Amino acid sequence: MRALVFSKDMPRIVTSRILGTFHDSLFMRPYSPLTFEEVPDPKLMSDDWVKIRTTVTGVCGSDVKQVFLNGQMDNPLTAVISFPHVLGHEATGVITEVGPKVKNRKVGERVVVNPWLSCAPRGISPNCDPCESGQYQLCSNFNLGSLSAGIHLGNNKDVGGGYAPLMAVHESMCFPIPDGVTDEEAVLADPFAVSLHAVLKRPPAPGSTALVYGCGTLGLLTILVLKTLYPKTKVLAVARFPHQKELALKLGADHLLTHSPELALIEEVHKITGGQLMQPWQGLPWIHGGGVDVTYDSVGYPKTIETALRVAAARGSIVMTGVEASKRFEWTPLYFKEAEFVGSNAFGIEDVNGVKAHAFEHYMKMVLDKTIDPTPLITHRFPLEQYRDAFLVCRRQGTSKGVKVIITHQEQNS
Repeated sequence: MRALVFSKDMPRIVTSRILGTFHDSLFMRPYSPLTFEEVPDPKLMSDDWVKIRTTVTGVCGSDVKQVFLNGQMDNPLTAVISFPHVLGHEATGVITEVGPKVKNRKVGERVVVNPWLSCAPRGISPNCDPCESGQYQLCSNFNLGSLSAGIHLGNNKDVGGGYAPLMAVHESMCFPIPDGVTDEEAVLADPFAVSLHAVLKRPPAPGSTALVYGCGTLGLLTILVLKTLYPKTKVLAVARFPHQKELALKLGADHLLTHSPELALIEEVHKITGGQLMQPWQGLPWIHGGGVDVTYDSVGYPKTIETALRVAAARGSIVMTGVEASKRFEWTPLYFKEAEFVGSNAFGIEDVNGVKAHAFEHYMKMVLDKTIDPTPLITHRFPLEQYRDAFLVCRRQGTSKGVKVIITHQEQNS
């Protein structure tokens, strides 16, 4: 089969970084670390694994960063990645084969894949404490067990990802797609779950103010989560492009804020939340006695973190779901306001209104009940062979008007 493979080949990486400065399409050429090539069909790694025919794969922002080499060599997570690997961790498909010890899945079943390669897929028993509590994204064993290092599908050399027509995964990684939920709806379970987890890390108090920084897929889904679970929350949204602003309003944002210049953003938040606008000797002002109760930052640039601190209320929270390369920023308000940074990593078992279930299960129920409809976020569809076009749409959001891009491997199930 043909799949999209990324290799740790330093000459290719250096060449792509140099030529990519001239034009972004030059990151995806025959000399690149990203190749569309023939690979062996996946095999069942153990008797409790299943094989899946992929139907839809979502293009994640982390995939885009990897393709365009937007990262640093000293990133700590490089310790839990193995190469070469088939990219893609947001995937749906149909089970075509089950191992002899598979208990809960069957051939012909439509499933969405939970990508985490935690204890069970690695054949480790008993589970580590995080896995035992359903927080698979915090597994203690991402470099141990029967598999090579890798936190999830798309960065592990032993287990292929979703940019391929076939996958093999542990049965525990498969969540059934109910009748009445399409594959396109199901493939949004992963990014929705990321946003759900972030909001549940620091849920807004009734009547409080929340700022959603960035209106890509995760930011827009954060607005949807907030307005679904916490409808009395006043939601401020920072969107960069007009099409993002339209979707933010459609999903329920109460106020749209300009993303640049940061001075205008801070002044707008001050008008909405009150307090005093304090001007230091140099640089941007900050809000004292007013501000935002909780910020959900899906961007993670140093300047978005600094701006979020300047507009934070006393003892406000900044929940980080996005991360960019580090750089100095002014963070004095962190201690002065007794604010807090909160990291939010993916998803697991979540408590929604007293009901504990995996985030994918919460999502499926909400879609099935028509409580939410996230499909307006899907703006582009491409076959796998047109992967270059798919990644360029994500890269050029301002002109492409792209939000969520998906790869369709064949005619979808409904």
